[in-house]
Amino acid sequence: MKDQEEVRETVNFTSHDVIIIERALRTAMKHDREEHRSRDYQEVLLKMQENVKQALTANAQLVTIEHEGIRYDYDDSSDLM
Repeated sequence: MKDQEEVRETVNFTSHDVIIIERALRTAMKHDREEHRSRDYQEVLLKMQENVKQALTANAQLVTIEHEGIRYDYDDSSDLM
């Protein structure tokens, strides 16, 4: 059996997939009469939301890093004076 790290690397959910899974978990929490299963659904939902937050933070950091560095000014209007 694969460990959790290997499974995480092989599962690539799109944002649409995440929305559908979150909606399904919320629906299951509302309609399941078994309290322990409802807690299980809530726990998975919280984990997913945390993973999404981490992914968004990582993406934001990558975008920031990509835009740092040397910047060139291509404005040639200075020679018109």
